[in-house]
Amino acid sequence: MRTEWTPQDLSGHDFYKLMTAVVVPRPIAWVSTTSADGVDNLAPHSFFTVSCVEPPIVQFTSVRRKDSLINAEETGEFVVNLAPEWLQEQVNASGTPYPPHTSEFDELGVEREAASLVAPPRVAGSPAALECELHSTLRLGNSTVVFGRVVNAAVDEAALTAGGHPDVELLRPLARLGRNEWSTVGEVRAIDRIPYLPDRRE
Repeated sequence: MRTEWTPQDLSGHDFYKLMTAVVVPRPIAWVSTTSADGVDNLAPHSFFTVSCVEPPIVQFTSVRRKDSLINAEETGEFVVNLAPEWLQEQVNASGTPYPPHTSEFDELGVEREAASLVAPPRVAGSPAALECELHSTLRLGNSTVVFGRVVNAAVDEAALTAGGHPDVELLRPLARLGRNEWSTVGEVRAIDRIPYLPDRRE
């Protein structure tokens, strides 16, 4: 027995809450941008994923026209910082709708570090950052999908394995669930993909 709803059964906000409760867990793009006036903005976006392998492109969604979107459109650059467990309070607080002239870095005491190839700063305390140049945007209803071509990936050496690969148990990423719920890395299980082997029997 299932309970079912269509978008016509609920208000837009209630259907949004339903979707975000079942599309879980969602990685967080902690996006840093710099406005045309030089103000550094920092905001979490939990509609975030990889869009393309070659060229490397990531995407995040701005629900309504938020500062991250406006700044990325105006300057053509942004940084996706990984949101780690140890900065959860700052990640959450950076979602507060501060006015555009207020920098979340300054307001929340988040330390900056210079990016290598783009103007917006990276979060110094984040173990990984993807520096992006704006590829394109796609407007969908009240939301805009922002696509960024990754021009540089910076990972803290302390979060790398001996082989030089990022280790999720060292990165300790946060994820968003439904309502005001968050999750952290639980049990990590490795399992190989099963290749298709056609039956070669004569």
